[in-house]
Amino acid sequence: AMKLQSPQFQALFTPGLRSVAELFEKKNYELRIAGGAVRDLLSGMTPQDVDFATTATPAEMKDMFTSAGVRLINNKGEKHGTITARLHEQNFEITTLRIDVVTDGRHAEVEFTTDWEKDAERRDLTVNSMFLGLDGMLYDFFNGYEDLKNKKIRFVGKASERIQEDYLRILRYFRFYGRIAEKPGDHEPSTLQAIKENAKGLAGISGERIWVELKKILLGNHVNHLVRLMYELDIAQYIGLPLDGSLEEFDKVTKNIQNLCPKPMTVLTSLFKVKDDVTNLDLRLKISKEEKNLGLFLVKHRQELTKATGPEPLRPYQDFIMDSREANTNSKIYELLKYQGEEHLLREMQEWTVPSFPVSGHDLRKMGVSSGKEIGTALQQLREEWKKSGYHMDKEELLCCLKKL
Repeated sequence: AMKLQSPQFQALFTPGLRSVAELFEKKNYELRIAGGAVRDLLSGMTPQDVDFATTATPAEMKDMFTSAGVRLINNKGEKHGTITARLHEQNFEITTLRIDVVTDGRHAEVEFTTDWEKDAERRDLTVNSMFLGLDGMLYDFFNGYEDLKNKKIRFVGKASERIQEDYLRILRYFRFYGRIAEKPGDHEPSTLQAIKENAKGLAGISGERIWVELKKILLGNHVNHLVRLMYELDIAQYIGLPLDGSLEEFDKVTKNIQNLCPKPMTVLTSLFKVKDDVTNLDLRLKISKEEKNLGLFLVKHRQELTKATGPEPLRPYQDFIMDSREANTNSKIYELLKYQGEEHLLREMQEWTVPSFPVSGHDLRKMGVSSGKEIGTALQQLREEWKKSGYHMDKEELLCCLKKL
């Protein structure tokens, strides 16, 4: 048996967790860390959030916490068996072990159990199906630890059964593949077969749930391989991607953006040929307004808004920002530079601050230009001169210019 005693594990034992553990121990209920947190701890990482599983029913937990004067946070998890307790400024999400009685490919009706293996059996992937006792003891019914060490992503039990319980698991398979697998193409043929046969089930999954997973896939490793796989396995059409996505452009852009931390939409837009592709994605996935605007911006400008030859490669981008009437044009330009793979221009651009135009109407009045209309025209002309100078001319030079005009 494997016993974990890593610093990351020890760090979990806050005053809050110690109090929780004590309460469960007093009542003889078993309490273990579950799922993703176990996977992270075994990989030597600090888990983002820690979920707990227990043999106690929600009613028993409520009873125990209430009589100990512990505050419960109501977040509607109770019918799935989850209670959230708050101790020492920390929330603890604790879920009763359960068995899926009925599943419809989207959600499950559950009944409670005290059998740890039965609970592990209904989880999606072997690397997510382990439990860790608070003494560091690992409970691993499906060889999840072996798979994690060998960087293998596998469904618990039969792939097709797991997928049919919740079709979103197809995308979760891809997401964890991108997080854990060492190289592209290391799949069990039977798994890919099961995914292909069940791809259509994704049509019934809400766009919001799909988009959460897809974004994580787009920012993970092997993104090129995984998206190509989505096309090969007939998944693309059910999750809002264009049927004839341009995979060559996608190849180019996924190379360009390595190490540049692009937004998910920047990566995805390389599949799109026309702006309707962005609209269709939005209809299916309900992406945010900002994401949609970024997609439309990239489709529109990726071809013709490129660096200038000569000493000022950034000028076209700077001019675009100066002429733009919209907020956050800067961040869209950064994403465009990532898309184009212009790493050093991106860095320069991020250091550039938008200069402010040095001349005001007040300056012109002092020089004797009086009518509002003339001031407007003069300011416009000076702005043009200033732009031509690469925004370098100062107030004096511009006002001299005005005399000539």
